[in-house]
Amino acid sequence: MSSAVRRLGCIQRRHISLKHLLPTSRRLPMVQQAMSAATRAGATNEESLHFLETIFSTPDLGVLALESKCRRFCDHYTSIAPEDRLRFLTTLSKQYGVNQEAVVQVARSVVSAQEKGETLLLMTEERLRHTLIPQYQQLFSKIGRLEGGVKFLVDMRADILTHLPGVQSEEYKAHMRILQQTIRDLLALWFSVGFLHLQRITWQSPCDMVQKISQYEAVHPIRDMTDLKRRVGSYRRCFVFTHGSMPGEPVVVLHTALTGSISSSIHSILKTPTFSGRRPETDSSSDGDVEEKEELSKISAAIFYSITSTQKGLQGVDLGNYLIKTVVKELQNEFSGITQFSSLSPIPGFKTWLIIEINKALNLKDIGEHSEELLLLSEIEELKNFLGISEESVLKTVKDLIQTHAWIQNEQICDVIKKPLMRLCARYLHREKRRGFALNPVANFHLGNGAVLWRLNWKADMSIRGINQSCGMMVNYRYYLESTEENSRKYLENQVIQTTPDFLSILAVEHAV
Repeated sequence: MSSAVRRLGCIQRRHISLKHLLPTSRRLPMVQQAMSAATRAGATNEESLHFLETIFSTPDLGVLALESKCRRFCDHYTSIAPEDRLRFLTTLSKQYGVNQEAVVQVARSVVSAQEKGETLLLMTEERLRHTLIPQYQQLFSKIGRLEGGVKFLVDMRADILTHLPGVQSEEYKAHMRILQQTIRDLLALWFSVGFLHLQRITWQSPCDMVQKISQYEAVHPIRDMTDLKRRVGSYRRCFVFTHGSMPGEPVVVLHTALTGSISSSIHSILKTPTFSGRRPETDSSSDGDVEEKEELSKISAAIFYSITSTQKGLQGVDLGNYLIKTVVKELQNEFSGITQFSSLSPIPGFKTWLIIEINKALNLKDIGEHSEELLLLSEIEELKNFLGISEESVLKTVKDLIQTHAWIQNEQICDVIKKPLMRLCARYLHREKRRGFALNPVANFHLGNGAVLWRLNWKADMSIRGINQSCGMMVNYRYYLESTEENSRKYLENQVIQTTPDFLSILAVEHAV
């Protein structure tokens, strides 16, 4: 029981502010407090300016002095209140980035050095390269050598990414972008695949690691201890990447189901933990719990149903791709009978995209302009007849059904609305682009890894989350190991999406009209 209690996460409580209900006389102390806070902020800003001047003007005299300077920087930053860190970061990014005057001077030297021989030119180019390195990058490189230094930089970058959208000045925003990109590039080197360690998580793994798996799960939240135990038990594999500089911390988590075929519904994975049939043979685990013994002959498919990057500060550092490839090799070694590898993926953003497109069409219709038809004539006719409404009100009614979730309550409406929703979702996944690549971030991830857009699944996730994200649909991205490298190259170089005839048949009706 104590082990179960330790694995439970904390409940976050929300408090409602009642300040606006206070009489004026009681608001005065609050105003004074606000003014005092502003004064403190000014003082904090001046302190940070002075502190940064001290840090960057102190010469690196020996290893101990350098380590002391780096620790002072880390301690100072962590002591700043989260709401005041933006001032510190903007000052750091603008005042201690690239010395632009020095760059101009050295760049002029490069031009003159071209006439004085290749040796001098190469030396001058090296000076230019060094001058283009931001001052803070040199500091960050040294911080990365400290115990806990890499985690510090991961957390600092998370702060930058959090604050960046709220920066009003375009000049400061540009400096902040370079700051976060500099840290990202360092982290990408330190978190390359050779420095990552694959670890399988089971119910017998350290308690704090199992608890973190529960807390970090973002795709399909873990409901309770039974659910958690199921996800690391029989016919399941939970793998994490860890890093030597962040011991005990899962960097990215991959949940895999071992099945007899490619799953079309998340409910079959989350709610049905094992194969049905005769009573299974069991093994007794060390804590007295009974765990079903896996029948290897029934395992022919590995379904990647949840992948979570746990550190916001590692956003943009490609770890999931490496984890999937490493897990595939691990599973092939463990199960020679596995021949099928596929994801069962959510489609975040589809419902939001669809409502936006419907609103665009309705607005254009109101002003008498033509728009690309979202619904086919045959779909409009079927919906009009079934719902007993006019043709003009069909699109608005579909929008209302989707937004209120009313279609879920009626099986007949489900059947009528299924075809247009699946067609529009297939269009969203296959044709909606951002800079030539798939608009949907999950699609872009798997296609970039070399997967095939394989199958769209109706009523695959009928949880509130699944309905709000994608009207309950999920998609399989299948990994054909012999062609993943070529598929990845075609997508990344030419934005070619590999798909199947069955998937394209959902869209074919648009061309037939």
